Amino acid sequence: MFQIKSISKDSIPLALEKAERYRLLNEPIFAESICLDILEADPQNPRAIVTMLLAITDQFGSSASTEVHHAKQLLPRLKDEYEKEYYAGIICERQGKAILDKGSLDASYISYEWFQDAMEHYEKAADIKPAGNDDSILRWNTCARLIMRHHLEARDEKYVEPPLE
Repeated sequence: MFQIKSISKDSIPLALEKAERYRLLNEPIFAESICLDILEADPQNPRAIVTMLLAITDQFGSSASTEVHHAKQLLPRLKDEYEKEYYAGIICERQGKAILDKGSLDASYISYEWFQDAMEHYEKAADIKPAGNDDSILRWNTCARLIMRHHLEARDEKYVEPPLE
């Protein structure tokens, strides 16, 4: 195995810029790796936590479903309750979109549930949002529009009595 090399705390600002640039270049694996290095040097760096969370969600649909769990594990590291709710919504919204894009048999029902979860987090975030910050409302509206545009709905769970033998 390889021994991962440490970066200096002085290099963190430039490393953060690189991580954000890699996300913009649609290279989330590189952004995630850089954030791991930053968080080794500064475990509570809020910008690195958010960038890593977003880099992980950028990979939804192209990687294993365990990535959702991995992204959710970062939420407790955020100090601000608004950010915890907002980014929990981002995780759910992006997972719903990834499932919808895959178009599997139950995608419309499953993505609807993820969008509903996202909307609940966005509503909680909207209740405690900083003045002048309507990001959670914008995201809630996006989820609502996706549900309406794709005619998504909840699964109709009717109980069916199994036949007697």
